[in-house]
Amino acid sequence: MKFTLALFILTASLFSRAMAADASSGVIQIDSAAVAAAFARGGSLLQTNNFKVMAGRRVAPGEVEIHEKDTDVFYVTEGSATFVTGGTADGRHTVSPGEIRAPKITGGEEHHLKKGDVIVIPNGVPHQFTQVDGPFLYFVVKVSK
Repeated sequence: MKFTLALFILTASLFSRAMAADASSGVIQIDSAAVAAAFARGGSLLQTNNFKVMAGRRVAPGEVEIHEKDTDVFYVTEGSATFVTGGTADGRHTVSPGEIRAPKITGGEEHHLKKGDVIVIPNGVPHQFTQVDGPFLYFVVKVSK
């Protein structure tokens, strides 16, 4: 428990220092230690009113996601996965405002993603990881409509 708390405090400290913005230009640099920590667990690196920057980490397939306002831009940094887009999301349910989930997609297009690939998913398009090989790491930028 003490180790977990110490790790949390260290990560929070690194993250807050990494997020320091240059007051004159608004430029934000996120240092490599904060990025590595985010990829180790998966999660947010930066969130503004217009966009989010995230370190995505998957070790298994997931639910269908539909973002009513966000366009997703993925850049794969490690691993490979099968990713389905489009089609019909069966069994849709709203999990939060503008965020819809479903168990599966019917009739979508299959994409095989690997290190170095980029894929852009416009807002409103159902998408789902259906197979993940090893840890699958991907840099995510969510641009709000």
